[in-house]
Amino acid sequence: MHGHPDAVGLDQNQANHVSLSPLTFLERAATVFPYKPAVIHGNRVLSWADTYTRCRRLASALIRRGVRRGDTVAAMLPNVPAMFESHFGVPMMGGVLNTLNTRLDAESIAFMLRHGEARVLLTDREFAPVIRHVKALLGDQDLLIIDVDDPAASAGELLGSIEYEQFLLEGDPAYAWQLPPDEWDAISLNYTSGTTGNPKGVVYHHRGAYLNAVANILCWGMPQHAVYLWTLPMFHCNGWCFPWTMAAVSGINICLRRVDPQVIFALIQQHRVTHFCGAPIVHGMLINAAHFIPEGLSHPVSALIAGAAPPAAIIEGMEKLGISITHVYGLTETYGPAAVCVKHESWNQKSISDRARLNGRQGVPNLMEEAMAVLHPESLQPVPADGETMGEIMFRGNIVMKGYLKNPRATEEAFAGGWFHSGDLAVVEPDGYVKIKDRSKDIIISGGENISSLEVEDVLYRHPDVLVAAIVAKPDEKWGEVPCAFVELKEGALPSAEGILEHCRSRLARYKVPREVVFGIIPKTATGKIQKFVLRQRLKSTEALE
Repeated sequence: MHGHPDAVGLDQNQANHVSLSPLTFLERAATVFPYKPAVIHGNRVLSWADTYTRCRRLASALIRRGVRRGDTVAAMLPNVPAMFESHFGVPMMGGVLNTLNTRLDAESIAFMLRHGEARVLLTDREFAPVIRHVKALLGDQDLLIIDVDDPAASAGELLGSIEYEQFLLEGDPAYAWQLPPDEWDAISLNYTSGTTGNPKGVVYHHRGAYLNAVANILCWGMPQHAVYLWTLPMFHCNGWCFPWTMAAVSGINICLRRVDPQVIFALIQQHRVTHFCGAPIVHGMLINAAHFIPEGLSHPVSALIAGAAPPAAIIEGMEKLGISITHVYGLTETYGPAAVCVKHESWNQKSISDRARLNGRQGVPNLMEEAMAVLHPESLQPVPADGETMGEIMFRGNIVMKGYLKNPRATEEAFAGGWFHSGDLAVVEPDGYVKIKDRSKDIIISGGENISSLEVEDVLYRHPDVLVAAIVAKPDEKWGEVPCAFVELKEGALPSAEGILEHCRSRLARYKVPREVVFGIIPKTATGKIQKFVLRQRLKSTEALE
């Protein structure tokens, strides 16, 4: 319209252009449904009006302590009310929220606080041992430490100079917060678990947080007042933007300090939970704890599952529990889920195993992500939709990060050619749905043949005794590398390595069968992702011992 003679005066103005920010969702929930429950933690119930007041107090108290627009406020917290509130209170005063992975070591946390230049740290007594060490490592960094003294926390000392509830009293309950001057302003900082080198700080903006919060509602068909159980850590990609989503649907947030299947089933029944999210490992734990609900669940429950590719056995197992699964896919760099395996009604007529196969794909871009494509990593040409030709998944759109904090080189590499490069290898099936085959570094090349570790893991998960499985490459003089299976068993199970291998031989081409099986606990990140790099190091170190 710019060149059109009538276009004079058709510019953006205050009446027709406002910064998109998820902060408006909170104000609306508190205005329209002030007395509806917003956050439930044990016996404590906070309404949307309470939550709005507490968030405004938090914003105001931070300003009174000298925190400025653009400053970082870090949170080392489990899923408790203060963690939910910080997703609103911090950006309300222009701050940037940095939620820390609570299972990391002191060195990593200290790196993040230093790199992100955190001015304030909210911390829970459960993490006192790590934070005490962090304080020593930071030395003279000017950091206000606020203790969140949760009655449900295990014993642990208070390390801060003030307790969170006291701190809120310093703030003005009627604080006049404002939208960001620019929707491109940072709302949060999330560090990715760097498998090599230092973690990278992914920066989100208000616009992306707003859009992905809405996308969650749309891709899941969430109703107003949905009841959401926090099985997913809020520190992980800001809980996949669900703190903001839950304000948009004026729903009920059920807090959960730690993943415990018995507690999860009890809360689902008690609060009639409608929705929850988790990595495949969380779903696997629930399937193995089905004995806690012999009668099954008394109402429909929807779950989002994410991860490279949940084993078909997990999707089948959840269906049997009466939990309807939707598979999503994304990365920290895409605000959590950016793609969804949209279901088709015709799939309901298919067998459970066919349904699991169809639902186990990464699917199509969610409604608020412009594009997801599988491209040749160098030429950036799209691969054919033949289900065979592998390429790299790439994203483009408004729910892609601003970039990596203070790391222009990594940002430039990630955005080469005008696409965000995920590092995940995939094919496009004839119906246009994307299916991950592997992380680029998880393909095992044995004697010139490509072996997908995911394919072998899928078979291992179908063994009745296997709880968690991971396939990694083991260096081999003859073949270059061969698959090695790490297996964590279900309680009380005692299969032989030979039995596991026999199970694989009957279902896989010979060259794909693992050469050895190692039993034991498999190392995982805080979000339940298997740390294959640790397993690879283990294999290298056993080599060194020989």
